[in-house]
Amino acid sequence: MEHLVAVYGTLKRGFYNSHLLEDSAFIGEDTLRALTLFDLGAFPGALLHPSAGVLVEVFSINEHTLRQLDILEAFVPEAPESSLYLRQKLPTRHGLAWTYIYNGKVEPHQIIASGIW
Repeated sequence: MEHLVAVYGTLKRGFYNSHLLEDSAFIGEDTLRALTLFDLGAFPGALLHPSAGVLVEVFSINEHTLRQLDILEAFVPEAPESSLYLRQKLPTRHGLAWTYIYNGKVEPHQIIASGIW
């Protein structure tokens, strides 16, 4: 089964976790205005909160890759309240795509106003 995933941080092409998507098809970019991006230090986190937009890269992935991304993002479907990120489908210009939403406190971290990490 194929899925779309929209990534905004370390999974983007050229970043240190992009190897997890190397066998996946890059579909294109989009700007998601439903998200606000925060600089958490070594990685960013996005919250569902309107902004000028967050630049994402959209990939077509298989079920195995989706499970690998869940592990990386510490998403536990059976216990979402304890997950570091939650996985939610958001509309992109390429179709509905799984997007990882940060599930922790963002204070005192800074908003990335440009939406690009």
